[in-house]
Amino acid sequence: MTLDCTRLRKIGTLALALAMTPGLATALEESVVAVPSGMPVTFYDALWDASAAIERFRFLAPQIGGATPRSFDEVAADMQHLCDSFALPRLGGAEVIPSLIVISLMAEPVAHGESTPEIRQYFEAYSPRNGVCVWEAF
Repeated sequence: MTLDCTRLRKIGTLALALAMTPGLATALEESVVAVPSGMPVTFYDALWDASAAIERFRFLAPQIGGATPRSFDEVAADMQHLCDSFALPRLGGAEVIPSLIVISLMAEPVAHGESTPEIRQYFEAYSPRNGVCVWEAF
């Protein structure tokens, strides 16, 4: 098997040009979500539970973990913001609107439903009503 160096060089040049083009973002950059606290938060995934009509939006928030983690009180407004400005707009095209939206922040990636007491996670639940997220006791 031989490598076509000219072709590889062209592909590399194209990749470099695309990476340097203003206005084009990587998938990671596109998943970064601004929050009121200013801490870095990235969208991780969304999970639909049809049997309970619950949509879960999960975000990575490394600053809630580590040696000096942010407290729940410090990020509660961020969670409301994520529901109002991130989750709700993504429900517009859904065939079934969930009865509950769960926003979760995790210091590190965690498999859904897996118990990981060493990784800090915060959860809040909201009902989508009249275009806003209404906090529900969880």
